[in-house]
Amino acid sequence: MAQDPIRVDIVSDVVCPWCIVGYRQLMQASEATGIPVETYWHPFELNPDMEAEGENLREHIMRKYGSSAEQSQSARDHLTSVGKDLDFAFHWTEDSRIYNTFAAHQLLHWASESGQAQTLKLALFDAYFTQGRNVSDPEVLIETAASIGLSAEEAKAVLQDQRYAETVRQKEQFWTSRGVSGVPTMVFEAKQATSGAQGVDAFANLLRNIAMS
Repeated sequence: MAQDPIRVDIVSDVVCPWCIVGYRQLMQASEATGIPVETYWHPFELNPDMEAEGENLREHIMRKYGSSAEQSQSARDHLTSVGKDLDFAFHWTEDSRIYNTFAAHQLLHWASESGQAQTLKLALFDAYFTQGRNVSDPEVLIETAASIGLSAEEAKAVLQDQRYAETVRQKEQFWTSRGVSGVPTMVFEAKQATSGAQGVDAFANLLRNIAMS
């Protein structure tokens, strides 16, 4: 008898490197165990007050977390290595920037209505981390949506009229009101939550335990 997919709600941000790492680890764990998962993405803004032009990523990390330039570089090197093991390419440069993602989350909500949220989310991770693109730029968002087969014209309208702005705010507040303060946060079967990228083995053990319960 086939195993029913385990529902995993993932609260995350497009500019969160550990969110794509955690997702890839979860997928590898699912493949290794043969236990299917069904993922649902939810919005979280790491930098809700970020200016439109964004901020240099290294300067942002040093200012926000008090890390040195050496620590920042070490973190990048580690993420690049982790990403490589998961078949995901992080491309950092001295000009890498971090952006506000409120518009991206609105577009993701729109994509969810046609079952395309995950495809768009993964495309945005690639646009930001691999291609170094500005995921707060409406043109980049529209182009990324079109690249996965969504309507560029409709994507543009969604961003212009802000029809999902309030809905996204409410979803963000829902998760923060339940104690989510960092991402990725994954909630399994609406019962068990994890924070951060746990690693393939840890996710595999968690999936086995849930499947047996």
